[in-house]
Amino acid sequence: MRTDSPTGRWLVTGAAGMLGQDVLTVLRRAGIEAVGLRRADLDITDPAAVRAAVEGAAVVVNCAAWTDVDGAETAEEAATAVNGTGVRVLAEACAAAHVRLLHVSTDYVLPGNATEPYAEDAETGPVNAYGRSKLVGEQAVAELLPQDGYIVRTAWLYGEHGPNFVATMLKLAAQRDTLDVVDDQHGQPTWSYALARRLVELGRAALKGQAMGGVYHGTASGRTTWMGLAREAYRLSGLDPERIRPTTSEAFVRPAVRPAFSVLGHEGWADAGLEPMPDWQAQLAEAITRPAFTDLLRLPSKS
Repeated sequence: MRTDSPTGRWLVTGAAGMLGQDVLTVLRRAGIEAVGLRRADLDITDPAAVRAAVEGAAVVVNCAAWTDVDGAETAEEAATAVNGTGVRVLAEACAAAHVRLLHVSTDYVLPGNATEPYAEDAETGPVNAYGRSKLVGEQAVAELLPQDGYIVRTAWLYGEHGPNFVATMLKLAAQRDTLDVVDDQHGQPTWSYALARRLVELGRAALKGQAMGGVYHGTASGRTTWMGLAREAYRLSGLDPERIRPTTSEAFVRPAVRPAFSVLGHEGWADAGLEPMPDWQAQLAEAITRPAFTDLLRLPSKS
């Protein structure tokens, strides 16, 4: 099988998750040798196991993460063990083996109080435990892999292989006549498969020496609110968008504070020879034709 580098394969951690599955699919469709490791296959906090897994790889794509945002509020130490300590272990192994690391991070490392898109070098300032745990991981990659570490922040991710907002909205269409959805949080809905394509493009550019290490923002272009996303999902699915009604964050209090503004800038891609990712509406229009979403429209309606 053809590989992009004579030095070895690509390794994907967190391969059972929504993004991890998509990264593996993109790699294999491109004819790139890829190994996917689930949490049961690799504990990223185990240095010896990580060193053995990384040996001989060309690129490691780290999709392993603690993603329970609300749960992290009462289990920050456990979240940091995965999102911080585990990432440091990966970065140390990659540095020792001279392997490039693509680490998936989040907009939650930022304070979320801006009015213009956050640049890649914007000052961080997490507002919740999950964001703090992810920032520890970012700092480890930047410290240990200043040239071969690629921190890719994403946000508002949805896809075919796991629970997500778009799927939830389509499921609820069969159960409720109307839905109240938050309209005061702003972000960039991003299709996990589109992000997977971008991660592979970035890894290839890194192997060719065209992309420098550092922070990249892996989100769709444009911006909307959760209500805007729900309405567009309904419109594209042939449902009445007006069934989605606006409300505020105060109506849906969660254990973890959510950033009000999660719009990220994409200037860094030009340095890697890549265009920003497509607009969120274009991504959604492609994604929502997949069976994982269209099948939800066939669910039985409420009696």
